[in-house]
Amino acid sequence: MSMFAAQTSPPDPCYDENGNPRRCIPDFVNSAFGKEVRVSSTCGKPATSTLDGRPSAHDFDNSPVLQDWVTATDIKVTFSRLHTFGDENEDDSELARDSYFYSVSDLQVGGRCKCNGHASRCVKDRDGNLVCECKHNTAGPECDRCKPFHYDRPWQRATAREANECVACNCNLHARRCRFNMELYKLSGRKSGGVCLNCRHNTAGRHCHYCKEGYYRDMSKPISHRKACKACDCHPVGAAGKTCNQTTGQCPCKDGVTGITCNRCAKGYQQSRSPIAPCIKIPVAPPTTTASSTEEPADCDSYCKASKGKLKINMKKYCKKDYAVQVHILKADKAGEWWKFTVNIISVYKQGENRIRRGDQFLWVRAKDVACKCPKIKPGKKYLLLGNDDDSPDQSGVVADKGSLVIQWRDTWARRLRKFQQREKKGKCKKA
Repeated sequence: MSMFAAQTSPPDPCYDENGNPRRCIPDFVNSAFGKEVRVSSTCGKPATSTLDGRPSAHDFDNSPVLQDWVTATDIKVTFSRLHTFGDENEDDSELARDSYFYSVSDLQVGGRCKCNGHASRCVKDRDGNLVCECKHNTAGPECDRCKPFHYDRPWQRATAREANECVACNCNLHARRCRFNMELYKLSGRKSGGVCLNCRHNTAGRHCHYCKEGYYRDMSKPISHRKACKACDCHPVGAAGKTCNQTTGQCPCKDGVTGITCNRCAKGYQQSRSPIAPCIKIPVAPPTTTASSTEEPADCDSYCKASKGKLKINMKKYCKKDYAVQVHILKADKAGEWWKFTVNIISVYKQGENRIRRGDQFLWVRAKDVACKCPKIKPGKKYLLLGNDDDSPDQSGVVADKGSLVIQWRDTWARRLRKFQQREKKGKCKKA
């Protein structure tokens, strides 16, 4: 046990057994040699204390004037008069006085390093001067200031009641420097006055406790994490600014723009070419008469057989018609006794005397045929149209009637129609 006891470091006088800071005072040392004074020879006379007879000696901790008065840097000893032991009454007094000399056998001047209660010992610096070995997060030759980054409250001298330890600034690990602000210290009830400087990791604030402009808080990480703040990434055109909500990251969007970064148009809006108004409302088309709104005549059953949409295409049907095209119905307009459909002809598989070209054209169908759904046509749909050449109503385009085949388009038919086209070139339609 003695071996382990020898290895145990002695307790630090500046901290109690629980590790809490407390006032500590250096040992009394000889000012000439810097060694601890244990026994003092004063020739039977008491040593002089600088506190003897001082009115505020009992309250030394709270008396700055007395603390400064007992502080000494250079000591001068003056011999003001001789002790003649009554010899001056003799006749040869002047001669006797000349025979006296000053003599000092032992003069010791000692004291403690002024460490303001924040050090328990002094050490020599590089220049050989005694300086305090500071504790309680203090610094300086006399522990007379707080060490860097420990400016959350002002420096104070340690007292018997309070160690007045310097406290580190709370910067959430985002700053290396801070300063003290007395106004903030007073407003906090004399608890905290530190202000962090040059917050890093995209943080801001007195304690680097929130995200700077253009960034928002990642709630999955603590505020002390170096990636606690994420960039807003607001769209340069769709967003009204670069600052987003600190909690959700939602950017301020322009009218008609949506998305957390304002990167798309909202429902009912369409993209424009203007950087000022990137999304505009979709214009509402005025109500127009469509082919499906035509009232069905009473004699439709005897007039034609309405298409049920389940027709099949074969070589025989292909050969009986003058043309076969794939069309995309764009819109429909009523023109007297006719319906004029604006269509886009995608592919031409067969054509008669009237030449049919790909692109936008008109498809003419009699109003009664449309009313009886012979054929059944809806704008926006794609169809396979097989019909015969007929005279259109004084306009160019394609004509369909109740005898035409109009079947909703299937992509699988393209290959079959190409085969029919090849067979037709070989003259097989004449045999069909």
